[in-house]
Amino acid sequence: MNDAAWHCEVAVVGGGIVGSALACALDQAGFDVQLIERGSAPPAFDPAQVDPRVYAISAGSADFVHALGLWRAVRDARAEPIQRMQVWDRDAAYPLRFDAADAGVPSLGWIVEHRLLARTLWSALPAARVHTGLDVRHVRFDPEAGAELALSDGRTLHARLAIGAEGAESALREAAGIDVAGWSYASTAVVCHIRAEHPHRGAALQRFLPSGPVALLPMADGRRSLVWSTTDADARELLALPDAAFAAHLQAAVQDAAGALSAPTRRLSFPLRLLHARQYVAPCCALVGDSAHVIHPLAGQGLNLGLADAHCLVSELAGARRARRDWSALRTLQRFERARQAESLEMLALTDALGRAFALDLPGWRALLSLGLRAVDRLDIVKSGLASRASRSA
Repeated sequence: MNDAAWHCEVAVVGGGIVGSALACALDQAGFDVQLIERGSAPPAFDPAQVDPRVYAISAGSADFVHALGLWRAVRDARAEPIQRMQVWDRDAAYPLRFDAADAGVPSLGWIVEHRLLARTLWSALPAARVHTGLDVRHVRFDPEAGAELALSDGRTLHARLAIGAEGAESALREAAGIDVAGWSYASTAVVCHIRAEHPHRGAALQRFLPSGPVALLPMADGRRSLVWSTTDADARELLALPDAAFAAHLQAAVQDAAGALSAPTRRLSFPLRLLHARQYVAPCCALVGDSAHVIHPLAGQGLNLGLADAHCLVSELAGARRARRDWSALRTLQRFERARQAESLEMLALTDALGRAFALDLPGWRALLSLGLRAVDRLDIVKSGLASRASRSA
C-alpha cells in the first residue's frame, strides 16, 4: 500500500470513450490532468476482429476527435460514412428519407466500432496521466481546498476539479449529493452484426415497431449492425433463437428492406433506461456523459451527447484560464451546465416522446403517424433541416 498523496489540477474518473476524450482534450489544453480508471486499458484494435458494439458518430463528434488529431486514424482504420437514412413504421415502401447530399453535408455521420475509438483515444494519452485498476473509495469536496479522492491503492489524489465520467452509477455524482430523475423502459436492446443480400451503400434503416425501434446500420465490411430495442420478454426470445430463425425473424421485422439476412454474429443485450442528473456540476465537481444523462438508443445520440459535454467543458475551462478567471470556480462550471443541460434535455425528451408515440395502441394512431412520416418526406426543406441538424448533433 502507498499512503502518499499527490496533486493535479483536474482528476477525470472513468476511462471510457468520453472520459479518455476529455482527458486528451484537457492535456492538449495545458491542464495537469490525471485519469483514474477502475478497469484495464482497452485492448489493442485488431483489424481481423469486428466489435459488436458500434456507435453512430455525428459530424460534430468527428470534428472534436479531429481537433484532438485522432479522427484520421479512426476513419482510415475502419469507419463507414452514413450517406442516407430510411425511417418507417408500417410500410417500408413509404419511408421518411434523409440524404446527406440533399442536406449539403458529406455524410450524416459515421459508424465506428467501440474498440477502435476507445483504443485510439487511450493511446493518445501520455502514460503518466493514466492510472488503471483503481477504485475511488471515498470522495470529499471542499469549495476552498478542492476534491480529495481516496483511491484503492491507499493513495490520495487532490484536485482542484474532479470530473465524473464513470457512467450511470457515478460515485462522484453520489458523493457530490446530486440527485437524478429517470426510469427503466422495461425494454432491452439486442445487438449483433448480420449479413444482408442487398449492399447497404451507406444507408441506415430504422423501423418503429410497437415494441420498439429496430435499426440496421452500415458497416465498413459490408455487413449491417443491428440495434433492436424491444420488450424484455421478446428480447429473451430473440437471444434464444437459433441463428437462422433469428435472421428470418429480423428479416420479417424490417420487411425485407435489406433483402435476405443471414449469419448473425453472437448476440449481446443491454437494458434500456432514462436517467438525468438534476445538476451537472457542484463545487469542485462536474459530470459528463452517462454520469449526467442516459437516453434511449433510438436516435443513436448517447455518445455524441457525452462527447459534446467533454468539448464544452474543456472550452469553458480553457476560456476561463485564458481570461485569467478561476477556471475551477462554480460559476465557470455553471456556464458549462447551462449550455449542456438544454441540449441534453431536448434530446432526452425527443427520444422518450418518439418511443412512447410509436408504442401507443390507440385506434387509428399508427395510421396517423404513418401519414405524418409521409408528409415530412414530401417537405424537402424540412427534411434538409432535420438531416443537417442530425449530422451536426453534438
